[in-house]
Amino acid sequence: MKDALSTQAQPAEDVLTTRPIPLADLRAQHERLRPELSAAIDRVFSASEFVLGQEVALFEAEFAAYCGVREVVACANGTDALELALWAVGVKPGDEVITVAHTFAATAEAIVRCDAVPRFVDVDPDTLLMDLEKLEAAITPRTRAIVPVHLYGSCVDMAAVMTIARRAGIHVIEDAAQAQGATSRSKKAGATADAGCFSFYPGKNLGACGDAGAVATSDPEMAARMRQARDHGRTAKYEHAFVGRNSRMDGLQGAILRVKLRYLDAWNTRRRSIAAAYRQLLSGTGVTPIAVPATSEPVYHQFVVRAAERDALARSLQARGIQTGIHYPIPLHRQRAFAPYLAPSASGLPVTEAAARRILSLPMYPELSDDDIRRVATSVGDCLERLAVRSVVRQGSGK
Repeated sequence: MKDALSTQAQPAEDVLTTRPIPLADLRAQHERLRPELSAAIDRVFSASEFVLGQEVALFEAEFAAYCGVREVVACANGTDALELALWAVGVKPGDEVITVAHTFAATAEAIVRCDAVPRFVDVDPDTLLMDLEKLEAAITPRTRAIVPVHLYGSCVDMAAVMTIARRAGIHVIEDAAQAQGATSRSKKAGATADAGCFSFYPGKNLGACGDAGAVATSDPEMAARMRQARDHGRTAKYEHAFVGRNSRMDGLQGAILRVKLRYLDAWNTRRRSIAAAYRQLLSGTGVTPIAVPATSEPVYHQFVVRAAERDALARSLQARGIQTGIHYPIPLHRQRAFAPYLAPSASGLPVTEAAARRILSLPMYPELSDDDIRRVATSVGDCLERLAVRSVVRQGSGK
């Protein structure tokens, strides 16, 4: 216990307190940063640079240095980041883009918005990241790009992806929306492929106070095309070289993200400590945390476990004031929105579908206290024991 948590064990009755534990707690983060955030917001109002402007430009430079890339192009949200990157590498109508169905809808949505065709491969049964053993077989003459998704804060083995992509002569765009600060073979998420796409939705490890996103790249020509595309294809005021879009980060978000970026490594370190404590405390309870690839240093955007009675466990924890989440209960290949656009799959996605039925996300945020970690883990074990007893009783009664 002392190895996992810095505080002493609490009496058993403390475990059953009804004080809610949320899945994430942005209020706690923002309360601690209130003076710095207020000063950043005041700077934007003083300069009245509310769209792009100096704060956004400074954030782009600082985040590029953090990621280890030459350029960062800030935009309005993470979905736009993916679409801008796919467009910039030349994805055209009818092209196929390989990705996974175990992810948020934005990954496939960006592909479809480019009039391209998502081709899903299954995920690894241990990590729930793209199964690289299935990747090469999914490549067809129509494949233009691969979008590996760094899910839950762990990175796909990008060196392996790049080897496959180079052999096929296709592009790679990292979906790093949940992996700010994570690494793959010591390189930061977003720094290995043609581009890395980030969401700064408020709940992310590095979150804005509204929607925001960015594309990281070391290709200056690609960065220049995306900067132009995010601003209506503009070359000068009232001069437009092509039909672009309006996807500009606002100055307030740039200033807020500059403040939060200074804390990102400390927050990620705390997330790793929480994950280590969970792994120790949950041992023997009947849930299994998903694995982390040996090639990745994760940042635990979520802490995800498998549970045989997932839905019943979630209800039991909710009754104790512990919020959980399910990411993602309906895989993208089962979503009605994408049905008209999908490339056929030869083997189906059995691992993806099994995960959708069993995985559960436990509370994970840097401000989570050691006592709350213990309460969550103890409650998981207790709830599963009670569920097991009820199951035995039902079987014994023939019901």
